[in-house]
Amino acid sequence: MRYSVLDLAPVPEGTTTAQALKNSADLARHAESWGYHRFWLAEHHNMPGIASAATAVMIGHIAQATATMRVGAGGIMLPNHAPYMVAEAFGTLAELHGPRIDLGLGRAPGTDMAAMRAMRRGLSTEAGDRFPQDVQELIAFLGPRTEGAQLRAIPGEGTNVPVWMLGSSLYGAQLAAMLGLPYAFASHFAPAALEQALEVYRRQFRPSATLDQPTAMMAINVFAAGTDAEGERLRTTMQQAFARLRLGTPGKLPAPVDDISHHLSPEVLLGVNEALSISATGSMDTVRAELSQLIERFRPDEVILTGQIHDHSARLRSFEIAAEILADV
Repeated sequence: MRYSVLDLAPVPEGTTTAQALKNSADLARHAESWGYHRFWLAEHHNMPGIASAATAVMIGHIAQATATMRVGAGGIMLPNHAPYMVAEAFGTLAELHGPRIDLGLGRAPGTDMAAMRAMRRGLSTEAGDRFPQDVQELIAFLGPRTEGAQLRAIPGEGTNVPVWMLGSSLYGAQLAAMLGLPYAFASHFAPAALEQALEVYRRQFRPSATLDQPTAMMAINVFAAGTDAEGERLRTTMQQAFARLRLGTPGKLPAPVDDISHHLSPEVLLGVNEALSISATGSMDTVRAELSQLIERFRPDEVILTGQIHDHSARLRSFEIAAEILADV
């Protein structure tokens, strides 16, 4: 079982963006030593608690800090960008760091309407409707040169950067299956369609030039610590952050609290817990049992772990515990 990291370069309350970027590089160096296969960064905009907005720049930063682990995007929100520019950026990364760069593509904006308008000046408001064509165009730019082509991505051409399809619904599953691409499901915050999406992807998959059988990854929140109580306390940071995002008041990553029920209403807490249900929380034994149950139920080819934890040392320890568990799966 391959296991990987999904990082948003979180900015905890009381710290700076500069420190968050340093923390991500530190986590990546540790993750590499713990056997993590990939380190992916996600594109989000206009969010004070997330510093991975310039995702390709962050990938270069992490790749420079590591030596063997794959590094990539989980993902680039393609409707925000011209495929040609993405091909040049990731082609440059591949030329600089060799064949360990990944490119995950998503259809969601990863932001609010204000940031969408700021990024998409001059682009059609229906940019999302072109997503399948844009994906294929981008893959072509990264592939071998087409004879007579007037437009070439340099760097980019011939790098064959592996492209993953991301999704939180059946749309991405169907497109990944149709194009013969590996598929990563955002079950860490949108678990409702996970089981059906994986079934659709596996059933409808068509082999492609790059992939001969379906390859599925699922995302899991992990809050691991010395005891169950400590793990539950670490999780309250993500519960608060997710609630604030849903209520339209995102901020820096909040500090953990002793009793989350004193900070969120029952209705909000119920919705948050449903969204974060694909999680493993607690001591090593508890996290081992919960990860094993998720893997047995959904049969992913790979798991990608994320953990929005306020204290950097606690975040490192959580990922270390998870690696100790998954190294034996």
